[in-house]
Amino acid sequence: MTFYLLKNKKAKSFMILSQDIFKFLKKLANNNTRDWFQANKEFYKTHQSNIQIFGEQVKTRLNTFDSISNFKLFRIYRDVRFSKDKTPYKKHFGLTWKRTRPELRGGYYLHLSPGESFLACGFWDPSKNDLDRIRYELIHDGDKFKKLIRSKSINSIWNDLQGNELKTSPRGIDKNHLNIDLIRKKQYIFSKKYTDKEVCSDDFLDDIETSFKAIQPFLNYMSEILTTNKNGESLF
Repeated sequence: MTFYLLKNKKAKSFMILSQDIFKFLKKLANNNTRDWFQANKEFYKTHQSNIQIFGEQVKTRLNTFDSISNFKLFRIYRDVRFSKDKTPYKKHFGLTWKRTRPELRGGYYLHLSPGESFLACGFWDPSKNDLDRIRYELIHDGDKFKKLIRSKSINSIWNDLQGNELKTSPRGIDKNHLNIDLIRKKQYIFSKKYTDKEVCSDDFLDDIETSFKAIQPFLNYMSEILTTNKNGESLF
């Protein structure tokens, strides 16, 4: 089991993730039982510790151009109380970085899973009040929003805006509205996929930094919307 310490061109130390993480997750997927996990818990603890270190390094990078209040590595234990799937463990590691409230909104996420790793950022669980405020902006002045999400600086790195959406228009809103495709959304998310090899390369940390820096104008614009009332007046 390996975890690497490298030196970059500026002589600053940085860590890279090991392929052993994905090997462990593959074995866990095929042996998702408490007995197997307890027998291999030492390996899990090592990977958990290494990913925690990596997450803190990402936080440090983010804080060079953003303001991050906290970093969290999600528990691997599943909540099976209301699920038909009773397997006790997740088959991935999830990391999230929250921006400093109340001025800044939105957040960043990294999903590590064999063959299914990705970065994501944006607004994946907006409250009803936040969703109403975003929709109000899109109804009355959506041009800046559309120009931003279609900008070359974002689209050259990220995929198109994603997110679950209503099957029809929200109550009281014209289904033929010019921006109905955006108004119907319940989430406003960007994501970017990675291969296992890319995740474990010595360029991965740099790529995360570049990708999150590129999406920051979108997060800042959304923060501006969500920290003002419908008259554009600050809520704080």
